[in-house]
Amino acid sequence: MKRARSLIGGGVALVVLGAAGWWLYPKLMAEHHEQRPVPAAPAALNGAVLRFEAGAPQLAYLKIQSAEEFPEPLIEALSGRITYDDNRTARVSAPIAGRVARIEVQLGQKVARGAVLAWLDAPDFAQAVADLKRDEIEVKQRQLVYDRAKLLFEGEVMPRKEFEAAETDLREAEVELGRARKRLEVLAQGGASESGELALRAPVAGVVTERAINPGTQVGPETDKPLFVISDPERLWALVDVPEHHLGILRAGQRVSIEVDAYAGKAFEATVVNIGEVLDAATRRVQVRCALDNPERLLKPEMYVRVTPLAGSGQKRVRIPNAALVTVGVSSYVFVEREPGVLERRKVAIVQQGREYSYLKDGVATGERVVVSGALLLNSELQGN
Repeated sequence: MKRARSLIGGGVALVVLGAAGWWLYPKLMAEHHEQRPVPAAPAALNGAVLRFEAGAPQLAYLKIQSAEEFPEPLIEALSGRITYDDNRTARVSAPIAGRVARIEVQLGQKVARGAVLAWLDAPDFAQAVADLKRDEIEVKQRQLVYDRAKLLFEGEVMPRKEFEAAETDLREAEVELGRARKRLEVLAQGGASESGELALRAPVAGVVTERAINPGTQVGPETDKPLFVISDPERLWALVDVPEHHLGILRAGQRVSIEVDAYAGKAFEATVVNIGEVLDAATRRVQVRCALDNPERLLKPEMYVRVTPLAGSGQKRVRIPNAALVTVGVSSYVFVEREPGVLERRKVAIVQQGREYSYLKDGVATGERVVVSGALLLNSELQGN
């Protein structure tokens, strides 16, 4: 009986809750719809200007940047890469086989010309030292024999043939001594340690940019990779393969602009120093070398770059991303922010258009704020009003 009453009470409670939910649901949904913001349509003025209310959600989809000037290009950017300036770079290898005993420098360290980079234990070097000492002793002995022979010859005691033979032996010993001294000089590069270790020295002044050895490493002339690379990181080259149909506009001494992905919007200036003499038969391109100053050391060898040859006039043009352009008929337009929330569609004249950027003759002044993302949406809003 108690269980039946409990079931009846639970059923009544469910019916009451269901009725309350049925009555409250439309009211809650109505309040929910009333709280959702409704985007306000922009007002179109003069057929070319859109005005949005402050805080309009459409503005969140726009990216606006200030227009900047860049040197006018002759052609669109070409792909290239950064390399060492070989005129200021030395790649140091071991002249003979040996084992690395000690390393005196670290990566990034600045070194003077002739500075010791590492010491090698080299049996061939020890043999060269021994050969030099042996030849020095040999020359001294031959010199004594020659001096005696000369006295005897001048006293008419020794025949000329024997005197000439003593002189020949001395000259041969001197030649061997010179050869041994020269070999040791080349191997030692100006010096050796007291223990007879061979010194690897820096042929040029610069910075240690690469190191391929550790203490105990076995090295020799057959090692493909250099043990050290010494270079001046403030002077680099940019190598670019130029299609043959563009060769007519390039010349030695011409300025070029260089850009890299690591520093968006920053341009580095370089100068063409060499145009290759041979055309690659497979790619139909010629390699062009540009000299580049890198005082801040921002650019690194093997970086990929975009190289843009510049017009000789040195004139600068406003540059905008191609995404900022909208086309209506045969004309190109951009949207310029006149004031917050007020955007004007303005016709522009394009001088040069590449894969990423367009250079303008007129229509936008330096410093004006241009919509670089969302221009197509604005154009649709303008056409719909």
